[in-house]
Amino acid sequence: MNTLSSVRWGFIGCGEVTEKKSGPAFMQTEGSSVVAVMSRNRDKAESYARRHNIPQFYTDAQSLVADPKVNAVYIATPPSSHATYALMALRAGKPAYVEKPMAASYEDCLRINRISQLTGIPCFVAYYRRHLPYFQKVRDLVNEGAIGRVLAVQIRFAVPPRELDYNADNLPWRLQPDIAGGGGYFYDLAPHQIDLLQQMFGNIIEADGYCANMAGLYSVEDTINACFRFDCGITGSASWCFAAHESARCDRIALVGQNGTLTFSVFDYRPITLDNGDGHQTFTIPNPPHVQQPLIEKVVGHLRGITTCDCDCVSATSVNWVMDKILGVFRL
Repeated sequence: MNTLSSVRWGFIGCGEVTEKKSGPAFMQTEGSSVVAVMSRNRDKAESYARRHNIPQFYTDAQSLVADPKVNAVYIATPPSSHATYALMALRAGKPAYVEKPMAASYEDCLRINRISQLTGIPCFVAYYRRHLPYFQKVRDLVNEGAIGRVLAVQIRFAVPPRELDYNADNLPWRLQPDIAGGGGYFYDLAPHQIDLLQQMFGNIIEADGYCANMAGLYSVEDTINACFRFDCGITGSASWCFAAHESARCDRIALVGQNGTLTFSVFDYRPITLDNGDGHQTFTIPNPPHVQQPLIEKVVGHLRGITTCDCDCVSATSVNWVMDKILGVFRL
């Protein structure tokens, strides 16, 4: 693909994630601008365009992709449509930046990879935590040997049901498997945890899980337990519960090493905790106001031929493989 002198984005989808996490970063990054936005809801698309000074809005994704002013596409829709829109952009010769998870299944990820390879057009995935200062500090402590050789990984995540979870007639889209992919909140939240760990320790090559719906508020799983092994030999365990009592609330990953333990959160950004022979230490690391900005700057730099961004569709695909293995829906 030829480099772009400036990256002119078209947004497919303009939901909550685009308001603060990502949208402003596209507009503030050097060499980047937003020239069009699309929503099937005309009022929503028009309102978003007006509020953010975007010159064009559409109610049809194909029209946005075909717009000659758009030369890159940001896909901020639920996972069930990620593959469709990513393939649409890539076949039109326009790079794509896709919200996580990359697609609703491992099979859909492979489809995107194949077309990206055939066309030579890159597709990036919004695993923005890879480039946040908080998680860079975690990696630095591991690489510096603060806990010695890492022996095991433990993920613990538990939250109470959300208010909307009790409304069976109007459940959030994340709990509708035909829109969000299998696994409900697991498919929405676990990708960030899995991706971060694979960036630190390499790909997970074995994974298995036990899934259950314990609270009966909706049809998809609300409780998942898993075990896995990285290609470097490190083993791990994980527990997710999305129907827990408030007293059980937990967002924690523990890295158990020969010389200590390192703990951190993925969503709360609580202080990183290090316990080793030097005692107990905590590290409070602030993140930028628009959390996707460091990654978006990398993506824009890549498309302009200035830097290289490795947060691409190939590296993101293994996350879906792991999730599908844990859910027991892996078909290949």
